[in-house]
Amino acid sequence: MQLLTLGISYKTAPISVRDSLANKKEQLKRAVLKAELLDELFILSTCNRFEIYCKYNSEKIIESKLKTFFIKLLRKYLKESLKYKKDDFHDYIYYYSDLKAVKHIYQVAAGLDSLVIGEDQILAQLKSAFKVFKKEDITGTYLNQLCLEAIRVGKKVRTETTINQRAVSISYAAVELARDIFGELDGQKIMILGAGKTSELTLKNLVNYGAEGILVANRTYSSGQKLAQKYGGEVIHWDKLKDKLIEVDILIASTAAPHRVLHYNEIRDIVKNKRGPLFLIDIALPRDIEERVAEILGVHLHNIDDLKGVVEKNLDLRQGEMAKAEKIIETEVQEYDRWMRERFCVPLIKEMRAEAEEIKENEVKRALHLLENSELRAEEVLEQLAHRLLNKFLHQPTVGLKKLAVDDKDAAQEKLELAQKIFAVGEDNETISD
Repeated sequence: MQLLTLGISYKTAPISVRDSLANKKEQLKRAVLKAELLDELFILSTCNRFEIYCKYNSEKIIESKLKTFFIKLLRKYLKESLKYKKDDFHDYIYYYSDLKAVKHIYQVAAGLDSLVIGEDQILAQLKSAFKVFKKEDITGTYLNQLCLEAIRVGKKVRTETTINQRAVSISYAAVELARDIFGELDGQKIMILGAGKTSELTLKNLVNYGAEGILVANRTYSSGQKLAQKYGGEVIHWDKLKDKLIEVDILIASTAAPHRVLHYNEIRDIVKNKRGPLFLIDIALPRDIEERVAEILGVHLHNIDDLKGVVEKNLDLRQGEMAKAEKIIETEVQEYDRWMRERFCVPLIKEMRAEAEEIKENEVKRALHLLENSELRAEEVLEQLAHRLLNKFLHQPTVGLKKLAVDDKDAAQEKLELAQKIFAVGEDNETISD
């Protein structure tokens, strides 16, 4: 099959590693394509994972050498921003080949491999990433089918189980953390950084839990204004962000900025003039808030990895649904395997059809010529046409079957039974019609 997946996730690598790769997605993509080792490529990069899916030709490169290539490439892009022992890097990465790769992407799409089991956002992220790669013609027949099937399976799992019955997502977990900190959210001053999908989901969950007077800060004022108006919040200009922070109890950061937007010195100065603690929940990747901020007295900083405790509360309720989801996925993996196996015979089928088409065209031309230039009746010409087509279509299979029966006596019966299945001889077949 020659499918390979390799990646890192919140299960295998610290946020610093994921942070670095998220910033280098385009560079990595260009480097992989430039190497010309793959037939097809797809990269899924989210806050909790960075995964490379590829279809390769084993006659061109073997899997072990392909893995080595990716390891060297990832090291190249990470060495400037990370300090790790040489052997530790291997511990971050996981590999899946062929059907295991298929099963993995199905689990990802279904939300079974997410920090928040059953969350919906990963499916939208998968669809969005696939759309880009398909448009750039980087995926092909196999990865197109794989991604489309993964999206379908993700939807099927959510339809046929209750794994996402409750609102589960990173944004939901952030709100749950805020509720754990303050209890009821009404009366608390909350600020949202960013106006993207994650920010909107967070804001929606906050409103559902009774939060009011929410502030929205975004670099593009109009986008922040639109989001704030939708949920009854107040938009503030980005340059007023730090002035307003002194009034805030909880800040949830989820921008798409490629760099930190809040730094140690700024937060330290704000806290000096602020009454009460400041809770910062950073669910962006790359992160929005400088890590050292956690050292400031009166500041409590939480990032994506800190949300695991919130998520674990709901795991027991979902275990039964996970089993149902896994059963669906196992069945769908076998269906993909069947599709892949059918693909193997496509070149042979095309060749057979091309030869049959050539025979048909030649015989039809001959029949038309006879109709125009001979004294034969139309019925006789049609009878000749059918007879000649029958003989020519069956000539090579007949020769092949006779040769098979003579050349390999021990396996002749088994092979003849296989041929009988291929040609469906003796079966009650429906008449083929257009």
